[in-house]
Amino acid sequence: MMKLYSSSSTFLIKPSLFTCSKLFKNSNYVTFLKSIQVCPRNLMSQRKDVCSLSVASASRGEYDDQESNFKGSEAFLRSVLATTESVYLNRNPTAKAILKLVPSADGERICYDHFAFRTFGVDGHGIDSIAEFFLDFGYVRREELRFPAKKLKAYWFSPPKVAHSNDGSGVNGPLPRIFISELLVDQMSPQAQEIIRKYTKMSGPGYKYSPIASALGYLTWEKPLYSEFQQLARESEYAAWTLVNGYALNHLTISTHQLRSKLRNIKNLNKYIEDNGFKLNSEGGMLKVSPDGLLLQSSTVADSVSFQFSDGITESVPSSYIEFAERLILPQFQDLPEKEVKEFHRRDGFEVGNADKIFESTSRDQLTRRAA
Repeated sequence: MMKLYSSSSTFLIKPSLFTCSKLFKNSNYVTFLKSIQVCPRNLMSQRKDVCSLSVASASRGEYDDQESNFKGSEAFLRSVLATTESVYLNRNPTAKAILKLVPSADGERICYDHFAFRTFGVDGHGIDSIAEFFLDFGYVRREELRFPAKKLKAYWFSPPKVAHSNDGSGVNGPLPRIFISELLVDQMSPQAQEIIRKYTKMSGPGYKYSPIASALGYLTWEKPLYSEFQQLARESEYAAWTLVNGYALNHLTISTHQLRSKLRNIKNLNKYIEDNGFKLNSEGGMLKVSPDGLLLQSSTVADSVSFQFSDGITESVPSSYIEFAERLILPQFQDLPEKEVKEFHRRDGFEVGNADKIFESTSRDQLTRRAA
């Protein structure tokens, strides 16, 4: 019998579910999810024509030759996103509370800017282990971002064109961008590399099934020793986070400019979040602003969860957080009437300086500040 581990329990799967690799092909993920009684809600109601969200940061035409139509079943992709979101919300009370709080002040609709994942860049467990799934459904790989001090690199992926969309909320709304980062394991100390490779090798082909791991909220390797977690944390808090959270959703991001009230201004939203008792990541200031002034971001401090390590020690470890992003209108479209402004008229992409500070949402310094 094969074991998959969560932060609080052991999940057992009958061998028959794992001995046939065909079970994990894209076309059969739904069968697997149904077998564990994951029942996502109807994600395809109230369809309405909408323009593509796969667009450029400088102009609509910059990526036209790279845009991709949707491939496969849209309902299936949205179901995977929904189950991943559900696990994330059940583990992170701050995000769950904010996703109830904001609509109560703004209306019922929330749009997601992006979903973000962390990975180990070794033994096949890096960016491509998650990216392949989204690429199969028509997402397009965009720019690479590098974070030398943190020994990280990342890519973001723009969503595909869909024939129909709707005015729904969350995963029922516009498809989110995907942001995937990886730790450059070869740049770590020999001791850290040894720990990381121990668990990625233990995972074996687990990286091929990262969407299942995300949707279930389970590690693809055995639980680590507490001493190993501590050792990684001293060298890279990113590495320590990934060791105990695996492919779990690191954060999702509310698209603030798609809100309808004064909260569409991220400064107003930040104040509203803080006034309701939530701590924002203070690294580099509460508001992170790109050099061009067009991408504004903020995030909460991560929640903590109780994690039982393989040696029986139970300690609090950082979990996930929620982010907010406002994408301002590009200069060449400033004169457009507000009702005519679409997503492709706004600043797209990501910014190294902003992302570097957002990563700190799971750091010990921010968690300590939250507890104070």
